[in-house]
Amino acid sequence: MSGVDFETLNTVEAGLSPQTLARIEEAANRIIEAKKAGKKVAVVTGSGPNLHEGVTTLIAELIRVGVIDGVTTSSAVIAHEMAGTLDRVKRVDGVALGFPAEKLPRGGCYELTLLDEETLEEISGEMPLDQDLLDRLEAAEGEVIIKAAGNMAYPMGLRTERLAVELLQVAKIQGVSLEAAAGQCADPRTMIGAGARKGVPVLVSIPQLVGGGGVGLAIGDSLSITARAAAVSRIMGDAEVIIESAVALTQEIHDGPFETYTGHGIWADWMGQPTYSLEDKSLIRIDLDPNLEKVCEIERGSSQVQEAINKGLPKTKLLNVPFRMEMSGFARLPKSLPITGDIGSVWPLMARKVCESLGIELGFISYPQQTDAGQRMREWIADQVRPYSKRTLKETCQTG
Repeated sequence: MSGVDFETLNTVEAGLSPQTLARIEEAANRIIEAKKAGKKVAVVTGSGPNLHEGVTTLIAELIRVGVIDGVTTSSAVIAHEMAGTLDRVKRVDGVALGFPAEKLPRGGCYELTLLDEETLEEISGEMPLDQDLLDRLEAAEGEVIIKAAGNMAYPMGLRTERLAVELLQVAKIQGVSLEAAAGQCADPRTMIGAGARKGVPVLVSIPQLVGGGGVGLAIGDSLSITARAAAVSRIMGDAEVIIESAVALTQEIHDGPFETYTGHGIWADWMGQPTYSLEDKSLIRIDLDPNLEKVCEIERGSSQVQEAINKGLPKTKLLNVPFRMEMSGFARLPKSLPITGDIGSVWPLMARKVCESLGIELGFISYPQQTDAGQRMREWIADQVRPYSKRTLKETCQTG
């Protein structure tokens, strides 16, 4: 995709509340100021919506052009990026196909990855394929959809699981995370691929290790928990601005065991270990939950969150709102900025403002998937963003 569909973005912008638009403007300004001062911007992403709304692909582009300098994400995102981010699958009746109902996911569907001949040929050279199963899947009636790549579809889902086992050995030999090892031969329009090419760290956070099936297990085995926590803390510590995008459990990410402002890193600091502070950092969170905004307003008006912590009181009862753990650390930070909105709408508007101000031309920009431009974007990602290529690895080894 090239060029920016200004008409779509203007329509998206017109549909947002004045408060959300003001927060997007403020977030963009903070990023712009940081980049002009030569400082870094990090992103903490979740999985699902970030993939489907094209946000991970946009983040990859922002890595390429030098706006984003570090990423933490989930093992599920790494698994999907290894398989190409989004792909087309045909969903068929697994029981009719001959599979026991108890071995199928809820709904009884079995999925076939719809692959071009080149990719299918490459995969067939890596692992034995059940041609009879492929033939029956192709002949069966079913619905074709675009979804997160790999996952439960045959053969790409199985291929990704097998690939993770191989990449674990590569990671251990190189002394790097599996994410870094995978990025070397991933599509440059994925976060891991862009990160590998630009020397930008893209790491799975500890709370997000589980979720990518065998990929998540291999990622967890590639680095010790302490080494991973230290690597994530370097991303957070180096950043002037941290953007959280549709992700849970972020208190254990942005203020993990080496952060001192919220107190979690106090003993690490006492023992002389490298630590950092969130005190002067801008923490921007894009979240659909309006309670985050409410908690921030309460804290800034009366410091009730900090008071509850000081007195050891349950914050949920004191504030009378459903309280997620990440609200605590976020609300207490002086420069936290909540943006209540859909990441599919917020990210492209924020990216456009940042890049226009910095004089950067984007080769890709995302759109909300419910728009026509968003549907075209998803088709483009499914067509153009390629799965991890072992052929590229062999070529690199032969010419390196």
